[in-house]
Amino acid sequence: MADTGRKRIHRCRCRVCRSRSDSESVAYHRAINRVMAELDERSRRLFAGVLARQGGYGGIQQVAEITGLSRITIRRGLRESERGQAESSSRVRRRGGGRKCVEKKLLVCGSC
Repeated sequence: MADTGRKRIHRCRCRVCRSRSDSESVAYHRAINRVMAELDERSRRLFAGVLARQGGYGGIQQVAEITGLSRITIRRGLRESERGQAESSSRVRRRGGGRKCVEKKLLVCGSC
């Protein structure tokens, strides 16, 4: 039976990793993606934001190529890391998201 708890590690598609010309950079990109696979959504954004800041000009695009995250997500991580938002609860996502309960749907529907 397959291990369902195993997380998928992104494979970097940057020019350096495809050509395998610099083994040190390839190992660095693999290490970044191994860490990213273990993080939750918020931590992943923050980590990507910090990496993009270290990259300087063009850092967002570089991190997007390495990690597979969208540039919008990385920008959001940059903003969150600049603000230094303290985690107020143990929640990763904001309250109220997701699908509504079936009971609530039935009560709202006037044709039933």
